[in-house]
Amino acid sequence: MLWLSLHLPRLALEVAARGAGEEGPLVVVEGEGGRGRVLARNRAAARTGIRPGMSLAAAWALAPGLLVRPRDPRAEADARRRLAAWCLQFTPRVSLETEAAMVLLEIGGCLRIWGGLEGLLGRVRGGAAALGYRVRIGVAPTPAAAEALARLGTEPPVLHRRLLPARLAPLPLGCLGLPEGAVAALRGLGVRDLRGCLRLPRDGLARRIGPAAVHHLDRLLGRAPDPRAPYEPPPAYHGEIELPAETADVEALRFALRRLLGELCGLLRGRALGVREIGLALCHREGEPTRLRVGLATPGRDPAHLEGVVRAHLHRLRLDRPVCALALGCTALEPLPERSGDLLAPPRRGDAGWPVLLDRLTARLGPGAVQVLGPAADHRPERAWRLLPPEAGPSEDDGEEARPRAPRPLWLLPRPAALPAGADRLPRGWRLRRGPERIESGWWDGGDIARDYYLAENGAGSRGWVFRDRRSGRWYLHGLFA
Repeated sequence: MLWLSLHLPRLALEVAARGAGEEGPLVVVEGEGGRGRVLARNRAAARTGIRPGMSLAAAWALAPGLLVRPRDPRAEADARRRLAAWCLQFTPRVSLETEAAMVLLEIGGCLRIWGGLEGLLGRVRGGAAALGYRVRIGVAPTPAAAEALARLGTEPPVLHRRLLPARLAPLPLGCLGLPEGAVAALRGLGVRDLRGCLRLPRDGLARRIGPAAVHHLDRLLGRAPDPRAPYEPPPAYHGEIELPAETADVEALRFALRRLLGELCGLLRGRALGVREIGLALCHREGEPTRLRVGLATPGRDPAHLEGVVRAHLHRLRLDRPVCALALGCTALEPLPERSGDLLAPPRRGDAGWPVLLDRLTARLGPGAVQVLGPAADHRPERAWRLLPPEAGPSEDDGEEARPRAPRPLWLLPRPAALPAGADRLPRGWRLRRGPERIESGWWDGGDIARDYYLAENGAGSRGWVFRDRRSGRWYLHGLFA
């Protein structure tokens, strides 16, 4: 087994600043009122001289335009769970049974899929950065060792268990995951790293730091099992990002929107699902949120396409109140497995382009402005189709059930055109090639028909769909084939 640990040392700040880029000075504080202390600050705040541990009053003195956010442990926990769901696209084995600012992934069985360890690490780092997280990564054969390496963030991966004692020996006590009391006791003995711990007699070490701490060292080195409970993602997605400042400009929502969609699409890829409808809520300081429903012609999970469609819908909104937070939710997730490519034929770009075009047209023109054709449960050609919204268009199953067995023309005339009959009582200028197909239907609604349809060909080589009315004996042209 091989474990990858993602450590989020700036989680409190990143949760507070995910709705915007690196703009003005921002700090996250712990404590209330004048006793508040700076827990974390962004680069703009660091340039003004603000440091962690500084009082809020001193920080205000250095940066009068400082943006202050109280620490929100609940939002941090929600963000960590959403990040774990996003990680499911890389491996099905993700665990949150670790410390509060970490996510564990078991990656031993999926390295070949991502082009090896370096390919996987590049995708994880790049994807996490796009979501607004700066991560430290540790890779080792045991989860506890991966956690220890991630706390430092500078150590190369350890790929074999036999290398763990030598590679972990110089690690300082503070990154081993030991209880604070055990670390203090070891430092009192003059021990500063794991090497010093391993030199001490095991029985004496257990008496000084406790059996639980010694057992943790065994798990760290792979001498004892260390099972971690897998993370179970929720059946639906819901994410929310608070903006750093209120805004009435929908373009200012793009950072938050992109990061929420990135989380959603990672979850969808990991579970082989797609989404057909996205719900947005633009939250205001007062009153009900402005809600927006975005429907898709077919289930999808491409973040660039979803962002384009949602932004087009947002641009049609007229905001009468500033927005303070953006929430995104999806409850109806549908199966969308990856499609295998054709070894010999080039990819068919048109198959994917048609739903994309429908989504873009609907977003720009508004609901109801774009419709698609769908089958109707009626044998009469004039009534065998209906208009549907793109998101309710025909599925493959519907098509198989409603598809007629005989061929149908691409172009159906609005009204059948009468054809002159020859001496042989056949349509003049047309030769019958296939048929008849008898259609008798509609007696229950007053639109009954009794027709014999044929595939016919004229002297110019054009193929038509003709029929003979069984009541009058007259011939009609009803459609043309391509």
